[in-house]
Amino acid sequence: MNVNGTPYRTIWLNSDGWSVDIIDQTRLPHEFEIVTLRSAEDARRAIADMLVRGAPLIGATGAYGMALAARRDSSNEALTRAAEMLVGARPTAVNLRWAIDRMMNVLSPLEEAARVAAAYDLAAEICDEDVEACASMGELGMDLIKQVQAEKSQTGPVNILTHCNAGWLATVDWGTALAPIFKAHNAGLDVHVWVDETRPRNQGAHLTAWELANHNVPHTLIVDNAGGHLMQQGLVDICFVGTDRTTHTGDVCNKIGTYLKALAAHDNNVPFYVCAPSSSIDWSIKDGLRDIPIEQRHGDEVAWLRGRTKQGELTDICIKPEATSVRNDAFDVTPRRYITGLVTERGVCAADATALAELFPERVLD
Repeated sequence: MNVNGTPYRTIWLNSDGWSVDIIDQTRLPHEFEIVTLRSAEDARRAIADMLVRGAPLIGATGAYGMALAARRDSSNEALTRAAEMLVGARPTAVNLRWAIDRMMNVLSPLEEAARVAAAYDLAAEICDEDVEACASMGELGMDLIKQVQAEKSQTGPVNILTHCNAGWLATVDWGTALAPIFKAHNAGLDVHVWVDETRPRNQGAHLTAWELANHNVPHTLIVDNAGGHLMQQGLVDICFVGTDRTTHTGDVCNKIGTYLKALAAHDNNVPFYVCAPSSSIDWSIKDGLRDIPIEQRHGDEVAWLRGRTKQGELTDICIKPEATSVRNDAFDVTPRRYITGLVTERGVCAADATALAELFPERVLD
C-alpha cells in the first residue's frame, strides 16, 4: 500500500540483506517511523509492545524473528529457546504459534549450516502467502459489497462499519477486513466506512483512519459505542471485522468490543462478516469462550491516552482518578451464531465446522 505515494509492506528485509525493517505503529498517525530488528529479542519486543500488531503481521514478525535467531545461533537448543520466547510475546493470536511451529518444522531436520538461508526463505514465503490470501479475501469481500449495493433501497454509498484495525498495517499488505474496502474503492464502487475509535489503544482512530485517508477512501471516525445507534438508524449496510483466532467451529476471537458490534448487527439484521485467513484458524479447539486465552494487558493502556495538543505537541494524559484500578482485556469472543459468514482466502462460508472443513479439508484434525 502507499504512504505519501511510496509503496510499502509492513515488514521487509533491510538493505543489508539480513536485518528486518518494520513500521513502528505506536507512532502513528502523527509520526511515520521505521524501526530495524536485529535479533529475535528485538522481534519479541516489537510484538509484545505492539510496534507490530494484527494476527497475520505478528506471525510474519515471529517468522523473521526465528530467522534472526538462526543467524546468531542455529543450534537446536538456541532455536527452541527463541521459539519459546517469541510464542510467549502475545498469547491470543494463533498466527504467532502457527508461524513459529512452521519455521521449526522446516528448520529442525536440516543441517545447521543450511538453517539460516532456509529460515529467511521461509519467512519471506510466509509473508508472500499472507499478501496473496489478503488479496483473495479482498476480492471475495468486494463481491459481498457489490451484493449489498445492488440490494440497497436508497441511493448513496455502501456504509461499512469496521472495528479495530484489520487493514494492511495488521497484515503484510492489503489487510483482512479492510481488503474488501480497498478493492471496492479501487474498482470505483461508492463506499463509506464508519471507523470505530477502538479503545483503549485507539487502533481505529490511529491506524484505520490513517490507512483510509492515505488511500482516499471516504470515512468517518465514531466512538465505539455509536455503532449500534447507527445500525438502528439504518446507516450501516454491512460489517467487516478481522480475527485473531477463529475456532474450526466458527467462534471468533477479536479485539475487545467486537462481540458487542455483532450483537447490535444481529438485532438490526445487518450482515456481519469476519475476514479470516486460514492462518488464523485454530483447528485444535472447538469452544472459543472456554479454550481461547484472553490476553490481559497493562492498565496504563486504558488510563493514559497519547495525542497531539492544539499547539502541535505529542503528549500523554491520564484520564482516571489515581486510586482507581483498571482491567484491560484485549480481546473478546463472538459466538458463531452471530456471524453471517467467514471470508477466507478460499471462499465465503458459514461460521461452522462443516463449512470450514469443506474449504480446508487438509487442515481438519482427526
